[in-house]
Amino acid sequence: MPYTGELIAIGTVFCWTISVQFFEAASKRVGATSVNIIRLSVALILFGLLLFFRHGYIIPIHFPAHAWIFLSLSGVIGFFMGDIFLFKALVELGPRVAMLIFSLSAPTAAVIGWLFLDETYVLHQWAGMVITLSGVGIVILERNQKTSRPSKLKNRDISIKGVLFGVGAMLGQAVGYILSKAGMQADAGYLDAFSATQIRAIAAFLCFLVFFTVTGKWKNVITALKDTKAVLFTATGSAIGPFLGVSLSLLVLHYLTTGVASTFLSLVPVFIIPFSIFVHKENVSIRAAAGAVTAVFGIYLLMS
Repeated sequence: MPYTGELIAIGTVFCWTISVQFFEAASKRVGATSVNIIRLSVALILFGLLLFFRHGYIIPIHFPAHAWIFLSLSGVIGFFMGDIFLFKALVELGPRVAMLIFSLSAPTAAVIGWLFLDETYVLHQWAGMVITLSGVGIVILERNQKTSRPSKLKNRDISIKGVLFGVGAMLGQAVGYILSKAGMQADAGYLDAFSATQIRAIAAFLCFLVFFTVTGKWKNVITALKDTKAVLFTATGSAIGPFLGVSLSLLVLHYLTTGVASTFLSLVPVFIIPFSIFVHKENVSIRAAAGAVTAVFGIYLLMS
C-alpha cells in the first residue's frame, strides 16, 4: 500500500494531539510526576492484555538481549527523563508551544540517525526538514502582543524555564527514538512495535518506582489517585497516547527513516492549534498560522 508509513504517522499525530490535552488537564490537577507513573501503569496493563490475547504472552521475554538493552535505554531517556520535562513544559507553556519545541526532535533525530545508523536522505528531504523547522521557529519566536481591542482570549507567557523543559523533552524524544529503532532491528526484520513499546514502558516504570521511593513522593501519587477526574483524564490519555500513539510511532520506523518519521510527527503543533483556539481560548496569531502552513509545506516536500 503506498504511503503506508506516512498514513501511520498521521494516525500517530492524531493520537498525540488528543492525548496531550488529557495529560495537561491531569497534570494541572495533581502534578506531572504523579500523572507519569499513573499513565505508565495504565499503559502496561493495556500492553499486557493486548499481547496476551494477540500472541499468548504478557512480556516479550523472547526478544534478543540487544533489543532489551536498547529499548530499555530508550524508555529511560524518552519515557522517563524526556516525559518528565515534557509534562512540566505542558504546564508551564501550554500544549501548543510545548509541542512546538518538542517537534524540534525531528531534525535532531535525523542528524543522529545519519551519523550513527547510516540513514541516507536526499536533498529535498533535508530541505523539507529545514522548512518544517523554520515553520516551527516562526511560531516559537512569536511574541505575544496586546491587542487594541478588548478580547476574552488568553495569551501565555513563554518563560525561559518552560523553554528549557521543552528542550529537555525534545532531546529525550530524539535520542529515545534512535535507540528504539536500533533496538527493534533484527536479522529477520523489525520486531513487534507494541512489544517494543512495552519494554520501553517497563524500563520507565522501574525508574519512576526508584524516583518516587528516593524522593519520598509516594504520598503525591496516593493523593493523585483520590482525584477521580485526574485519574480519568490520565487513563484516557494513556490509552490514546503511550499505548496506541507511541506504538504507532515505532511502527512508522518499519517504513520511514527516523528523521522523516520524526518530521511527520512534528505536525502535532499544527493539529493542536484548533484546540488552542476553541478549548484553551488562546489567541493564535496570523504569524503562528503562517508558521504552521510553512511546516506543512516542509512535510509535503518529504512526501514528494
